[in-house]
Amino acid sequence: MDLKKRQESILKGNMYKTILALSFPIMINNLIQTLYNLVDGLWISKIGSVEFAATSFVWPINFLFISVGMGFSIAGTSILSQLLGAGEKERANKYASQLIVLSILLGVVLAGIGMLLSKPIIMLMGVQDEILYFGDLYLKLTLLDLPFMFLFAIFNATMNSQGNTVLPTVLSAISAIINTVLDPILMFTFNMGVSGAAIATVISKAILAIAGIIILFRGTTAIKPNFKNFKFDKDIIVNSFKVALPASIGQSGSAMGFLVLNTFIVSYGTSTMAAYAMVNRITSLVMQPAMGIGTSIVSIVGQNLGANNLKRAKEGFSKAITVTSIIGVFGGMLLVVFREPIINFFMQAKDDMKVIDQSITYLVIMSVSMPLMGIFSVLQGLFQGSGHTKYAMSMEIGRLWFVRLPMILLFKYFSSMNEVGIWLSMSSSNLIICLYGYLIYKRGRWMDRISR
Repeated sequence: MDLKKRQESILKGNMYKTILALSFPIMINNLIQTLYNLVDGLWISKIGSVEFAATSFVWPINFLFISVGMGFSIAGTSILSQLLGAGEKERANKYASQLIVLSILLGVVLAGIGMLLSKPIIMLMGVQDEILYFGDLYLKLTLLDLPFMFLFAIFNATMNSQGNTVLPTVLSAISAIINTVLDPILMFTFNMGVSGAAIATVISKAILAIAGIIILFRGTTAIKPNFKNFKFDKDIIVNSFKVALPASIGQSGSAMGFLVLNTFIVSYGTSTMAAYAMVNRITSLVMQPAMGIGTSIVSIVGQNLGANNLKRAKEGFSKAITVTSIIGVFGGMLLVVFREPIINFFMQAKDDMKVIDQSITYLVIMSVSMPLMGIFSVLQGLFQGSGHTKYAMSMEIGRLWFVRLPMILLFKYFSSMNEVGIWLSMSSSNLIICLYGYLIYKRGRWMDRISR
């Protein structure tokens, strides 16, 4: 489907069909990204629960750096989709050029900073010995892929803003296959262990980014960056930062919240940390369809706001809520019914029954809030697509810092529920923050266009 047909579908077509057509490739793409982590986790869990817990423990630190690139990706999708909706293709080309250069520079700088601060940050989180060693090793190596991740994030933004969600998915699939093949070879054949898993990911992400940029410059995409006589445009950079900064703060604030959350979880022991990491991987896999729909709403809302079609932007939001709620209920029921075989499949170290028992309890509790996780994704997509990322930021930060962490503290020090208090806090915080997001939606301030 070319740009004209995709745009006609977004602006005038059947909304359910448009949502599904845009979101299905995103679902596959998100599934592929999740499989990156699952494949690494499966192989690492074969080494031992300590190595698995260590690599999961440092993920929020890595995500803290990734969040900056994600902020610019969100800004790119929002601004570019609104410009395309308004028919301003030349401005869209100029924005894309600026964002590509910014993403590369930020990736290199943040990778360097992250590698220098890796070990001190992990030590501040209260771990030592083996978890510190393996966590620091894994984190430093995975930080090397930041420039490539940021670069592909901008490519992804240019494609999503056009409604072209298929091409990024194809590239991600190829990259995932490369990662899957390299993992066991580097980890076991070359006896590199945890380092092999990290290096395999870096190599696959580098190939992904290079392929994306080649297509962007040589393909038939509607947005074509041009670096002839390139120089930074102050107005574009300022406007991009206005949208990207709240998104980055929201993502990084969420990552920092998970860092603090991890310090509480690890205080209950390695088994609890491993159970927490395992179930999160499983639920994130099941929630890929809902998350894909939330992402598709970004371009739908953006293009329709750019075309001054507010009624259709609202229609996309309401129908996306309906679809994600159905997916969440069905997915949660499946997880509850098949909880034991699911956990046994993903936990390869069968001798650690404490991890398995805690994982089953956590999985059942989180299954109840599965529809809310989908609603959260759609609300985020609405605010990101409109360019009012400050509302998405407040939801990201509020869910962790003002709801989840205080609840965990209350359960930890004023009850005898042990790790079950953590699981209940995770689930109920989703309900509270979705109610907050809906109130923001009803106030209507997200309706103002930001790309003028």
